Amino acid sequence: MGSVYRRSSDLALIFDQIEQDLVILGASGIEDELQEGVPETIASLREATINLWVLTGDKQQTAINIGYSSKLLDHSMKLIIMNHTSYREARHTLTDRMQDLATDTWRGMDLALVIDGKTLSLVLSPRLKDMFIKLCLYCKVVICCRVSPIQKSEVVENVRKHTKAVTLAIGDGANDVAMIRKAHVGIGISGSEGNHATAASDYTIAQFKYLERLLFIHGAWSYLRISKVILFFFYKNLTFNLIQLWFTLEHEHSGINMFERWSIGLYNVIFTALQPIVLGIFDRPITAKQTLKNPIAYTYSQRGGLLNVPSFMYWLFVSFTQSLLLYHLTVEMSKHNALWSEPTYSTYHIIPGCFIYTYLVIVVNLESGRFSDSWPRLMHVTIWTSIIGWFLYLTGYSFLWFILGKGIKMVQICKVLYSAVPFWLGMFIIPLITLLPDFLVHMAQRTWFSNVLDRLRMSEAAQRLNRQRFFNSIYFFVMLGGANKWKLHQPLATDNTDITVNTDIM
Repeated sequence: MGSVYRRSSDLALIFDQIEQDLVILGASGIEDELQEGVPETIASLREATINLWVLTGDKQQTAINIGYSSKLLDHSMKLIIMNHTSYREARHTLTDRMQDLATDTWRGMDLALVIDGKTLSLVLSPRLKDMFIKLCLYCKVVICCRVSPIQKSEVVENVRKHTKAVTLAIGDGANDVAMIRKAHVGIGISGSEGNHATAASDYTIAQFKYLERLLFIHGAWSYLRISKVILFFFYKNLTFNLIQLWFTLEHEHSGINMFERWSIGLYNVIFTALQPIVLGIFDRPITAKQTLKNPIAYTYSQRGGLLNVPSFMYWLFVSFTQSLLLYHLTVEMSKHNALWSEPTYSTYHIIPGCFIYTYLVIVVNLESGRFSDSWPRLMHVTIWTSIIGWFLYLTGYSFLWFILGKGIKMVQICKVLYSAVPFWLGMFIIPLITLLPDFLVHMAQRTWFSNVLDRLRMSEAAQRLNRQRFFNSIYFFVMLGGANKWKLHQPLATDNTDITVNTDIM
């Protein structure tokens, strides 16, 4: 019975009796090396102002050594180490550290907190939890060592409850499953420790270094693309419906549609359908190489720089102003001109409706280029294809009504539009006036209130221009050398021969 209750002490006594007069012939050690690219990836994450917390089951000194080797810690940081066995000691340490922060004792210093699992169970009690989370938020790095899988999930859950931050948990073993499931985004690393983490995760990567590309390129670009698609959908549909609202208000709520019913149905199906697809798949703020080179660009999407209340309200204002300009400018232009000889009830609103619809398609398609940062080739194709498609539809549809004999609304209406001089003048003037205010605001924002992506984009454009100038200069000198070589092989001119200099070669 004694060996059951005093097992540890009895084992130590037996080891002392057996391990005597031994000669060490050799020693072996096991090293758990870091994966390739881990220090560089962690350095990039820190540069992107991402707070890093390490939750590990390793010993404290092992966790600290890994922190230094992975560039998670540096020697300029102030380490706060908490190893306590009682509630009173943990509370006293937390109180002292919070007083140091309040008195600016560590002003300008980067703090790193190292805490073991036993102390963590004490500070996560209801009375100390708030103080502990507040201390952690002051620290750039938090390392929790000797923690159990349940404690990992508790830490993530408390961070989610006490902060508004989006949490991401990454792990490669079965002991990380609870933590991965608790975080907003769970990432599993497929490795030699089984597939439990990858099965419970939202995303799976092969190595830790791929996290950099997953966040900075796929994550940030996905946020920007989805945000632009959402804003563009609100913009184009609100502009379309507000024009109908102005028409209804001016005609005393008569209930008449200003646009022909098939044109209404095809607005989102054909004439403005391709731009969101291109924006959502191919658009990018800067190149992938420039993104990985400048992790600070991630802060724009991290802080919700595009899809927010001010941005949404701005595009509502743009829809409001552009719909007013499109409607009233077109009405004022057309009512002073005899566009048709004997107007009927149908042509009275259908012909101005076709005027405005044409200008609306042009404005919305050109405005889609304003949403794009990279202007891929498909964006050019979709813009001009949609505009030309409207004219082809209008021409074919007006003759189709005449052939089928279904009505008089669209009978050869293209002849009326195409023969009206104000229609062609307005097609160049009205979209220009409508787009000008947003263009000026956009240029002012890029010039005086530029964000980090704007500055990187301008820097990238300047580098591209310098490279183009360099290659153009090389091409010029090569052509100049070829021209001189060509001249050397020409026969000498006599006195009776006219000498002609080919300036095109120069």
